[in-house]
Amino acid sequence: MNWELDFKRCLEKRWLVSMPEARFLVKKELKTAHDDLIEADISYQRGGYKWSTIQTYYAMFHSARALLYSRGHREKSHYCLAVSMRHLFVSQGLLEESLVDALDDTRALREDADYRAEFSESGARHGLDKAGQFLKQADLLLANWEEPSDR
Repeated sequence: MNWELDFKRCLEKRWLVSMPEARFLVKKELKTAHDDLIEADISYQRGGYKWSTIQTYYAMFHSARALLYSRGHREKSHYCLAVSMRHLFVSQGLLEESLVDALDDTRALREDADYRAEFSESGARHGLDKAGQFLKQADLLLANWEEPSDR
């Protein structure tokens, strides 16, 4: 698949926009990702597999968003968020493609849970595992991130 072409298409359709000020929101997004993952685990432990599934997707979403924000872009489409991860991070060898595949898979699980009331313990567990891996990688990539001083 041509990630650069898909990335450009997302920009052309304005589903992905340049937003330099997004760089000021990286730490906030990472904190939100951590909070969502903690809540997802609590929901899972209580048997709330639907909410855990939804929360694990959002932990991954906010992890990916932190990465995207670090590059000065903002998504307006969940699909284009994944496209941007592939183009900006996977193609550079910074993020494993399997983690972006997991982002897509977990999005589908979230949609099933949210819109069709279809969810399972195994789906929630899978989401928790993958969200933890994705967040760990985002933390590593952004470990030395300092918010720009040019506000």
